[in-house]
Amino acid sequence: MAQTGHTENSTTHHTKHSTTMRRTLRREAPSTIGLLADAQDFAAMRRYRTFAFDDHTVYLQQVESLLKALAAQGVHTTVALFDPEDYAEFCAESGLDADTGASRSRFTAEIAAAGATVAYTGQRLSDLIPVLVSRAVRQATWEYATLLLADLGTCADCGQDIGRAAFDRASHLLMRLLEAAGPGTHHLVCSTPTDNDQLLAVLHTHRDTAGPARLDSAEGAEFATVLAVAIALESRGGVVLRTSAPDSPDRVHGWRLAHGALAPLTAGEVFNAYCTDADTGEPVSPESGVEYCAGFDIGADPAEPHH
Repeated sequence: MAQTGHTENSTTHHTKHSTTMRRTLRREAPSTIGLLADAQDFAAMRRYRTFAFDDHTVYLQQVESLLKALAAQGVHTTVALFDPEDYAEFCAESGLDADTGASRSRFTAEIAAAGATVAYTGQRLSDLIPVLVSRAVRQATWEYATLLLADLGTCADCGQDIGRAAFDRASHLLMRLLEAAGPGTHHLVCSTPTDNDQLLAVLHTHRDTAGPARLDSAEGAEFATVLAVAIALESRGGVVLRTSAPDSPDRVHGWRLAHGALAPLTAGEVFNAYCTDADTGEPVSPESGVEYCAGFDIGADPAEPHH
């Protein structure tokens, strides 16, 4: 009897120890959730028999409950956008059955590795979704702009990579613009039309009285890439700078891209650009506490002759 009891106790102890170790490993294994943020995307997934949900609102509530439960267990969780069209293409290319949870899980792992994600830190799902969508749009814009630059090839006259030269030029213009902008919190927007879309990049920076501007390197690269597209294609690109500083109104400046340089807009042109609806062309009331100012000389080196 004593021997049997000892064996049972050892087995129980081993089982509990194994369970504890698995729980520890589970807490240290990151988790990713592929989110159907859009009702239309959700409806597209309902064609799969193994997709268990039939109400988008209930689905979002369940996702939020799962996020909270994982956080309570100490599991680091990120959220990625789940695109049904991309999922169908992924399964077709990989030879996977799209109507299985395993395939959805595998696709989620793929998009988490290469796509835009947001870490869950306890925020409401309604606050997380706009951030996630914004990051996904930014990444798609950057990828599209990068492909545009890569497809331009080399200059027939000098053999220079056109896309690389345009990116180097855009980086120079951006650095000169940030230097000339001076201290303050800066919000920059670059936009340029292409054959298929209107590319838009946003950059937030801050500069103290002493020292260089502080900016996110990924945002900086995205901004420079969109500006490079405008330079390489000689399209109607433009840049707007909004500067905020304590105890003073916000100042808005603007430039148009011309021959590889940023040509300052007049105060009137900046006002018209800011106070006109881009879709309808109708006037928009100016913001209170905002000064619409002419663009200024950023002191950039002259552009090399375009080939």
